[in-house]
Amino acid sequence: MTCDTLRFVDVCSGAGGLASGLESAGFTPSLLLDHKPQACETLLANRPHWNVVCEDLVDFLPDDHPESLDVDLLSAGLPRVKASAARGADDTGSLRLLEATVYLLHSVRPRALLMENLPALVDSAEYAGIRSFIEKELTHLGYRFRWFVLNAADHGVPQERRSGILVALEDPWFDAFAPPGPTVAEHVPVGRALLSSMKARGWSDAEAWAAQALAVAPTLVGGSENRGGADLGPSGTKRAWARMGVNAGSLADEVPGPEYAWPRSTDPALMVKLTVDQAALLQSFPPEWRITGRKTARYRQVGHATPPPVGAALGRALATALRSVHRA
Repeated sequence: MTCDTLRFVDVCSGAGGLASGLESAGFTPSLLLDHKPQACETLLANRPHWNVVCEDLVDFLPDDHPESLDVDLLSAGLPRVKASAARGADDTGSLRLLEATVYLLHSVRPRALLMENLPALVDSAEYAGIRSFIEKELTHLGYRFRWFVLNAADHGVPQERRSGILVALEDPWFDAFAPPGPTVAEHVPVGRALLSSMKARGWSDAEAWAAQALAVAPTLVGGSENRGGADLGPSGTKRAWARMGVNAGSLADEVPGPEYAWPRSTDPALMVKLTVDQAALLQSFPPEWRITGRKTARYRQVGHATPPPVGAALGRALATALRSVHRA
């Protein structure tokens, strides 16, 4: 490593969307943490050299992993905190993981913290108590912080996906940080993003389908571990997909072949279905990024991920700040 190397610890790493985005922005992971074996398998399938620890964040002891100490950045793409958690009735563990991430700052002592969650966490009165807890801990530890909302579509992701972002930095580097602005002039529609994959098996109507799929995708959601099979979201989301000729009730095992006759029907049940690999394209994972496991497990990893271009945009902004003042 050179003195210019920026090291980070990533917790709740999932399929590696945030970590791979930070990697492309010049950060090197010292340690990645996730408690789900399937996520750990996905991370190592793509980056065998990464130091992946498969353990619950609440049980993680940084002193047992010296490489996690005194890094440049602690990043966390956390499970979405539900409104019930804000009222003290969290039954998903999301609030527990958020609190554990904040407490991790005491021992890891990074120069910067990056936390991604739902947009309402930034400014909704319903989450004021959680924000207050976070801000008090950050202030106590000497960090300055900034909340903002970022839309993945503004960074080339073919999906309307708004995230609540918290960035905190130690004082010498804070003033050099600015939230990343849009990196694309126009949003990428679903048809353009998926045309090549829809044509892959010789479907003759792929071009016609893509020509009418002119909106960005609704937000992909991974769903709960307790739900049934994979689908593309709640009823409102399914209606948005239907307007683009997609049956969002389940996922296909493969893209349409030459034998598929597109009915051009308004009945969602007769519309084309997407595959998990196509969902990964809508999250802007590179085609070579492998998501391991069975179909539902794979889709949940994709739906829960931070799109890599979002991680890259945030990583570049953080790198600029962290390189603005030489570390003593």
